Amino acid sequence: MRIEKEFIKTGYFWLPENEERKIPGTLTISDGGNIELEVVGLFDESIKSLNGDDDLSRIIGHIEEDGLVTLDNCFYTKKNIPLGGISKSKVCVNRVLSGVAYDKNEPFTFNSLSFSVDCFDEWVGISGIKVDSDWKNRTATISYDPPNNIAYQLDNGMKLEICFSYTLPGFPKTTEAKITQRAYFKLSCEDLRPLSDFTEIAYKTTNLMCFAIDDTVTLRDLSAVSSEIEREIGEGEKQPVPIRIYYPSIPFSEKVPKKSWHQMLFNYGAIKSNAEDVFNNWINAYEIIAPALSLYFSTKIGAQKYLDGKFLALAQGLETYHRRTSDEQLMDSSEFDLLVSGVIENCPEQHSEWLKGRLMHGNEINLGKRLKRIIEPFKEKLGNSKERNKLMRKIVDTRNYLTHYSEDLKDSAAQGKELWVLCQKMEIIFQLHFLKVIGFSDEEISSVIENCYPLKRKIKEI
Repeated sequence: MRIEKEFIKTGYFWLPENEERKIPGTLTISDGGNIELEVVGLFDESIKSLNGDDDLSRIIGHIEEDGLVTLDNCFYTKKNIPLGGISKSKVCVNRVLSGVAYDKNEPFTFNSLSFSVDCFDEWVGISGIKVDSDWKNRTATISYDPPNNIAYQLDNGMKLEICFSYTLPGFPKTTEAKITQRAYFKLSCEDLRPLSDFTEIAYKTTNLMCFAIDDTVTLRDLSAVSSEIEREIGEGEKQPVPIRIYYPSIPFSEKVPKKSWHQMLFNYGAIKSNAEDVFNNWINAYEIIAPALSLYFSTKIGAQKYLDGKFLALAQGLETYHRRTSDEQLMDSSEFDLLVSGVIENCPEQHSEWLKGRLMHGNEINLGKRLKRIIEPFKEKLGNSKERNKLMRKIVDTRNYLTHYSEDLKDSAAQGKELWVLCQKMEIIFQLHFLKVIGFSDEEISSVIENCYPLKRKIKEI
């Protein structure tokens, strides 16, 4: 989670079941969403607590500026027992909901969740700001017409909207007039749903943005609303209280990316006509290819610190992708079962269990054949037949060498720059297939290659 403004706030904190005992402390949320609470004293000084039996599943606080906060899923990381003097302890906090105090076992349920990601304004590419300049008469007119929200219906019953917030210049302004606009996502539904339902879709949507923008973008500015949490605004009217939410979300990159539209794989304009299908296809794809997606994104966010680790993750990801999307086998299942039965019947009894283990996955096709099937839909973009066969052989030999470190394969395995280039080629295969998964036609994929400079360059290098 992106935390741009330093969050260090003091206040008083207590357990929901023991409101009388409030202790001072400082709540700190660092960039990335890591949360720590430092308190003076302990929440419970009973013998049971001093023996290490603490229940900090939920802590309530009242801090400067924000007011009430709920700290969820907490535990001590440093526990100092007070012996007459001042002692400080530290608590790790998994999640903060700012603006509300929940009871100990009260569920977090909401009707909507708003959030944004890095580079989202650039990806959407819609602005209501217009500037008309008359250089001859040295005049300029700036106008603003707020864009309409764009709504899509998700298959899970939620509504996903692209919304626009803005600020206008105040008065009087004699030296500066400033208009700002920010785009953000809004997930909503009529019925109350657990917070986890919203954050799960937010996570998948953030990954879609990572894929589209072709960089690691981070979740930011989470705010939820519940019909059960309202405040009086006068004359008997009420309005929902916005609850700000903080937690260490993934993916996360310390460096905020800067991307223009031609550096992205595709922008909103490229999917505008069928965006609802794209969002649904991506979210639904997690039901089938979640492991492959996780392996792909692990290589993009820097989870693999070494090149050989990145290669292995990509190779495993491609193999997993094919396993999840194809049921191809070497032979018909009944034919294979008959073959196995015959082999086991003629095997000495003392070796039968060993043989069964060896034959358990004997009907599966090997990595080379899986790669051939994966490359087939995009073979014209990955070189001629000789070059494709060389690519597949190199991936298989390198995977086998880095898995088993057999000296026989050492000279055949890619190393150094060749290994880096091989990883680039495997990324391209992933990207082309993911475009197909979300509904891009062959013509649209060709357009993506033509308009995305980084992808076009990598394709040409192949």
